[in-house]
Amino acid sequence: MLALAAGPAWAQTPTVQAVESAPVYEDVADLVIDSPVIVDATIRSAARIKGAEAAGVAPGHTRFYVEADVAALIRGTGAIPSRIGWLVDVAPDWRGRTPNLKKRRVIAFARPVAGRPDQLQLVTPDAQRDWSPALDALTRRIAQEAAAPDAPPVVTDIRNAFHVPGALPGEGETQIFLKTRDDRPAALSILRRPGEQPRWSVATSEIIDDSAAAPARDTLLWYRLACFLPRTLPERSTAALSADDAEQARADYRFVIEQLGTCRNGTDASGGGAPT
Repeated sequence: MLALAAGPAWAQTPTVQAVESAPVYEDVADLVIDSPVIVDATIRSAARIKGAEAAGVAPGHTRFYVEADVAALIRGTGAIPSRIGWLVDVAPDWRGRTPNLKKRRVIAFARPVAGRPDQLQLVTPDAQRDWSPALDALTRRIAQEAAAPDAPPVVTDIRNAFHVPGALPGEGETQIFLKTRDDRPAALSILRRPGEQPRWSVATSEIIDDSAAAPARDTLLWYRLACFLPRTLPERSTAALSADDAEQARADYRFVIEQLGTCRNGTDASGGGAPT
């Protein structure tokens, strides 16, 4: 019997993607951040699992125990055996047949199994991805971003907002202070001047630099904001402001959300829900 670490049902029955498309930054970031171990490996063998050990498999899917030869450890805190195994549920291919997994090169996003150094557990149903140069490069880039000493903090909520009107009509500055998981400073700054487009930036230190640029899309700082900020400014964050200043702060926050664009991983950015 194959003994993998206990966890949620979906974590026990990961599924191979039927079609590999161009990698989406947000999806890959979710996987990288949730995965203590990421390997580039080629499947050596795939044994079909039946009976009680295949309980919970989605209709039409087939569960396999695969063994794979590790080509590279993309993320991990220690050594890993050159050959490892994991369970995976495989969807049928476009012909309705079970695809052949042997010799398939994959990137596996996983967690270690306690007491079983040669075993992994995939972190989500689609955490075994067919290898591609684009996926490999993006995975490594995000893993490097996340491991950097100056990696952006995990945003969990909004603390409060302030707005200071300028001397001229249409001039002013809004600052919105964010909560982070490790209490590191983070703040949004939105500056408006008459006849100019609003300009916004984010600070991740005690100093707010009005000349700083907004984060580029498909970076870890952009991901922390676009995927985990609430879509609207909470009322409690403007409770100390006048009605006019509160309305301007809300308008400036909407501008930031619009500029960030849509997070394509399906995260409900409703506030208070921090990424892991």
